[in-house]
Amino acid sequence: MKVIIDRFEGDYAVVEIDVGKFVNMPKILIPNAKEGDVVEIIVNQEETQKRKEHIKDLMSNLFQD
Repeated sequence: MKVIIDRFEGDYAVVEIDVGKFVNMPKILIPNAKEGDVVEIIVNQEETQKRKEHIKDLMSNLFQD
């Protein structure tokens, strides 16, 4: 998903999403962005899978008989 930074208000960037609505996004997530910049938001399936496996390993070690 791509969003366009419309403006900054306090700790938030007001971004326009693809359906023409505006939502607040924490500014800390896009530290070097400026008004008018296009920001792409993606779901990283590879990293998600790594984290799931790591948590599964931790839980397995914690609850071993």
